[in-house]
Amino acid sequence: MVHYLVNMTTTVDIGTLIVSTPGVCGGRPRIAGRRLSVQQIAVLSKQGLSPQEIVREYEGLTLAQVHAGLAYYYANTEEIEAYLAQEKAEYDRLVAESINLSK
Repeated sequence: MVHYLVNMTTTVDIGTLIVSTPGVCGGRPRIAGRRLSVQQIAVLSKQGLSPQEIVREYEGLTLAQVHAGLAYYYANTEEIEAYLAQEKAEYDRLVAESINLSK
């Protein structure tokens, strides 16, 4: 009996890994099929997590998805940094409001 090893590979179009959907994650770019935004991946990377560590943090997330998120971030840094600045401004506003209410 002869056995043949057949190389069956699946090619993934990396353009399908990042999507933007109105009403999901504020319409911001995210990993397709997940509620994990590119900006969240960028923040984790900035905090020093490697792509492999990010994969370990999110069950079912693949290394290809993380790298696609990072590639999107580096290709669109200005856009993602603007989102991060908006979130920080909103956070700072809420903290200030909370401090003023507690006085």
